[in-house]
Amino acid sequence: MFSSSVLALSRRPLVRRLVTDARATRRVVDRFVAGDTLDDALATTGGLTAAGLLVTLDHLGEDTTDATRAAAIRDAYVAALDGLAAHGLADRAEVSVKLSALGAALPGTLALDNAAAICAAADRAGTTVTVDMEDHTTVDGTLETVAKLRAEHPWVGAVVQAALRRTEADCADLAREGSRVRLVKGAYAEPASVAFTAKAEVDASYERCLRILLAGPGHPMVATHDPRLIALAEGSGRDPETFEFQMLYGVRVPEQHRLAAAGHRMRVYVPYGADWYGYFARRLAERPANLGFLLRALVTR
Repeated sequence: MFSSSVLALSRRPLVRRLVTDARATRRVVDRFVAGDTLDDALATTGGLTAAGLLVTLDHLGEDTTDATRAAAIRDAYVAALDGLAAHGLADRAEVSVKLSALGAALPGTLALDNAAAICAAADRAGTTVTVDMEDHTTVDGTLETVAKLRAEHPWVGAVVQAALRRTEADCADLAREGSRVRLVKGAYAEPASVAFTAKAEVDASYERCLRILLAGPGHPMVATHDPRLIALAEGSGRDPETFEFQMLYGVRVPEQHRLAAAGHRMRVYVPYGADWYGYFARRLAERPANLGFLLRALVTR
């Protein structure tokens, strides 16, 4: 209920203007976003990888309705991949992409074509791409696009959300040899007809889905900050090279370093770019403490 209310409020134009125009907001945004530019992202990536962490870069932007804008986002990802290669970071950093940013709402195969161009750039750089999942209306289309991309680039990662009722079946289908699957709880406000709405239900679904992925021959990407679920994966008996943990930039940083020091693959999801509002709103909605952090910054500006 808290998450849905915050997300609904964040869509109001007045709230968006208040948050984006307030100078104090930047202090809070910097906790979750690496910066506005590629140079910022590469500098952050260099620091994290030097500390033994892995990285996935997300160039912020979504819901693109203009082909020119979609092309610009594609080109930004190609530049990011070229930058990772040039800085010697491509063996420890990949990119995450949203199909809605690449033109999924536009006619034809524009999003697929743009995603394929990004995958080709990743191939040249020597790294990988994970295709983010968005709200429930996009799941079938996103998984179909992932399947098409995997025909040429079998390392393309898929993302599934434990909050959706369908995800156990999706995990069973995706838990195949060589299949990289990121399991997240889900950060979108979804109707009860397609999603679990109580936290306990989402947690239980995540555990069921995680057990399916850990039992399969694929490469699970365990995207959670939940100590109980982290312990489940740590105690699974799997070779640490056959799965990885993933956490958001700026969240549970000591735990990120603990997992890396323990010999686990620990990847940090690092967003960057000027179009940060949608991502930032979802981070606020996830935890009351995040919203309190922003309100205190606005009051004390």
